Amino acid sequence: MIKVWIAGSNGQIGRALNDILDPLEIEVLNTDVDDLDITNTEEVLNFGIVNRPDVIINCCGVTDTDLCEKEPEHAYRVNALGARNLSIVARKNGAKIVQLSTDDVFDGQSKKPYTEFDDTNPLTVYGASKRAGENYVKEFTHKHFIIRSNWVYGKGGNNFVNRVLEVAEQGKTLSVAGDQFGSPTSAKDLARMILYLISTNEYGTYHVTCSGVCNRYEFAQEILRLSGKNVELKAVPTEQSDLSSVRPPYAVLDNFILRIIDMYDMPDWKESLEEYMKERTEN
Repeated sequence: MIKVWIAGSNGQIGRALNDILDPLEIEVLNTDVDDLDITNTEEVLNFGIVNRPDVIINCCGVTDTDLCEKEPEHAYRVNALGARNLSIVARKNGAKIVQLSTDDVFDGQSKKPYTEFDDTNPLTVYGASKRAGENYVKEFTHKHFIIRSNWVYGKGGNNFVNRVLEVAEQGKTLSVAGDQFGSPTSAKDLARMILYLISTNEYGTYHVTCSGVCNRYEFAQEILRLSGKNVELKAVPTEQSDLSSVRPPYAVLDNFILRIIDMYDMPDWKESLEEYMKERTEN
């Protein structure tokens, strides 16, 4: 039985991992900010010495882009130094580490999907702090899986799907960005991929998103269709939208490595969204 430490276990990816892993195969160490502060080096090192995890999955992060711009020190403390501390533990224990990252490490100016080999050029504090976290992970341990994804949604998250449904409940007109493009990705599909990867030694950086591309307006259309809610929806520029911060306009990631080594196929984003909406209704 392997021992897996999920740092940030109350977030949507942490929850998805706990929902699908087999407790007979994996002993789970769940921590979140109330249990352990990943920015406190001594605290993290002590936890690693006592518990000796085989795998560390870093689901922690300050993901609110507006907050990152207002409080850059906080963003770097969690997104960069937190990743560094977990990487030091991984190296000391000979453990594998999974670092969750984002499309925001790119500038969003491309006209074609970004591969793992494209140069990063973050334009936001959030993107820059996440790239710094990636660099620390690469510097401190070679047994790493850096996973970039985008437009992730899941249980309990302050994500686009849940925000659209909250506004729809109030019967308000929704103005949604028609000029932001990405690939909506279910936290559960991301978790399945993570559990697959940690069973391998295929270390490196991966782009992992559901297949297919849409803009925010089309994403919202599909959410409302599946929920059966009938509210007026308008496609507008990002600056006039209700639910989107100003982000890189083209956030499409190409799962290039997964494709060329023929390792793992991600499902279509509409299929994954339908699965999530069904589960949401049942719960």
